[in-house]
Amino acid sequence: MFPETDGISNIISDTIKVVFQRRLVDRVLRLWKEMAHQAPFPRRDQIDPSMLGVDWMNCLVIAVLSPVRLSTFAYVGENLAFTRCPNESLAGVLLSHLPQVLSERRCLMIEGIIRLRDLDILYRSALYPLSDDGSAIDHVLGAANYRPLRDNEASIAPFVRTNWL
Repeated sequence: MFPETDGISNIISDTIKVVFQRRLVDRVLRLWKEMAHQAPFPRRDQIDPSMLGVDWMNCLVIAVLSPVRLSTFAYVGENLAFTRCPNESLAGVLLSHLPQVLSERRCLMIEGIIRLRDLDILYRSALYPLSDDGSAIDHVLGAANYRPLRDNEASIAPFVRTNWL
């Protein structure tokens, strides 16, 4: 009697999919969820750079060590690479949120304005826990993108906002 779908529903659904996939953090989250399937976390070897395509240049992988302050970067994408010190890069900003992800055992989105290398930037990033045994978080996948503040955007004091995904 009633059609299963109509043209308007398909258009709205397709539009929502396109909007959802606009953000790097959402594209990576979708892959993370697909790889985790019904496990709490995907394994590190399930995160294949080819599945992320060009987004891989905006990703990093943190090898979690104990104590947490000894954790290191196993991979840093070309667009997040740093030459002098991780504290002077967006990768370093993500690393500073590692304890939150480990204690809550959840994905975390981090966004804000920060000054790096004499440049005010607006960024959005996220951290996604990984576990080879399904329990202990041994790596964390990160994704981040950024842009310089525009001339017409007031350079305000640095801020950080976090949101659990």
